[in-house]
Amino acid sequence: MVESEGRATGQNWSAAWAAARKRLQRELGDAVFDAWIGPLTLEGHERDELRIGTTKSFMRNWVAERYVARIERALRAEGAQPASVSIVLVKQQATIGGNLHREPQAVPSAAILDYAQPRDEAPDAGMGLWTRMLHPQQTFESFVPGAANEFGHRAMRAFAEGTSNDFPHLFIHGGFGFGKTHLLNAAALEFRNRGKRTLFLRAEDFMRHFLGALHRKDTLSFKDELRTAEVLIVDDLQHICRSTATASEFLYTVNAFADMRRRVIIAADRAPAGLEGLGPDIKSRLAGGLTIALGKPDRATRLAILKRRAAEFARLRPEVVLPEDVLERIADNDEASPREMIGVFTRLATYADLTRKPVTLDMAGEALGSRQGPAAKTSIEDIQRKTAEYYELDVRDFQSPQRARRVARPRQVAMYLSRKLTTRSLPEIGRRFGGRDHTTVLHACRRVEALCGEDNVFKQQVEFLTNLLSKPF
Repeated sequence: MVESEGRATGQNWSAAWAAARKRLQRELGDAVFDAWIGPLTLEGHERDELRIGTTKSFMRNWVAERYVARIERALRAEGAQPASVSIVLVKQQATIGGNLHREPQAVPSAAILDYAQPRDEAPDAGMGLWTRMLHPQQTFESFVPGAANEFGHRAMRAFAEGTSNDFPHLFIHGGFGFGKTHLLNAAALEFRNRGKRTLFLRAEDFMRHFLGALHRKDTLSFKDELRTAEVLIVDDLQHICRSTATASEFLYTVNAFADMRRRVIIAADRAPAGLEGLGPDIKSRLAGGLTIALGKPDRATRLAILKRRAAEFARLRPEVVLPEDVLERIADNDEASPREMIGVFTRLATYADLTRKPVTLDMAGEALGSRQGPAAKTSIEDIQRKTAEYYELDVRDFQSPQRARRVARPRQVAMYLSRKLTTRSLPEIGRRFGGRDHTTVLHACRRVEALCGEDNVFKQQVEFLTNLLSKPF
């Protein structure tokens, strides 16, 4: 019930509140306004101290944390001069006629959050569900598709743009650093650009806040908060499997979103059937949507990712240029995930930026070596000896000027393995093979890669030598 008009100033607070609501709707847009401002009511104004009410505790805290200052600005823009604005919790009571009667609920003073109050108290557990900030650069356009992830990229984009409505939810899985979170972030950005209220959280966040609500015996508020979302995106689902209660609640949530015809995207490090601790009912539900595997990017895709990152870095630091052979050296390391590969690039680019020195192939090899930990035991000499034995040659043939096919091809294989299994630079590898130029080594590596794609027998030979040389001697 709104109190009598403020006698000290004679301000018409009901009219001011109505005008401020219209202003906020124009400023925030319908989606945000309907979710957070629309349900608010003017509960009282004593000595021009306004009390704005809501019936949900998580909404009270969220509005007090994020929107109360904006509400005051809107009121002042409409000519009102509030002394303070507080967000209070009110309770609903149904009458016989079905109308709702609200009364201010007695709450601790710390729960009535004024916008000027220091935020020393612990936030309500429900607030954490909506605190994740999206990465503005992780869009569908900035994602580099390749053979291992192109289908996932296309399906996720179609799902977010609403052009594909044939499946109830989308489930993607793959190793760490394969691009799952980038695609989830891109989908969340697309949904929000289309006015969809999108909740993006990790499975650990879901589990933590649900168990907190369970402990407080307030799971209804948790459920209500989740269901204010039009789109639910959950990352790292494998971490939810430690709690049976949480897994069951997650199933109820997915079913509820399906019943409301709302969209759900889920990511994990493995397919639904491989998620431990989940019952067959949950696995069946998860497998009922579109399931897509993201594979490890091939060398061409890794190089494209590095070139994209180098172009982005160059826009901010035009004076920093990493040579293409350095990018190729980083991309050659197929043991590194894209995330680790970007880490190596960032280290080299930052070094070049801070020291104003060029980045060399030797530096790239050192950076890759430090990422891998202790130096590998395999040496160029080991590679030459084992390769020569396999092809029934003398090691000295690799240093000789012979260009006969029976010698040239094994020499190229040994050069390729030297680049792949050691941290030595191209010039140093060339010196170990009879003083050859680094371009000769680069040509040999590219030729071996091409032949592996054309000749399955040759590919098996190279893989055998790789596995043999990867073992400690």
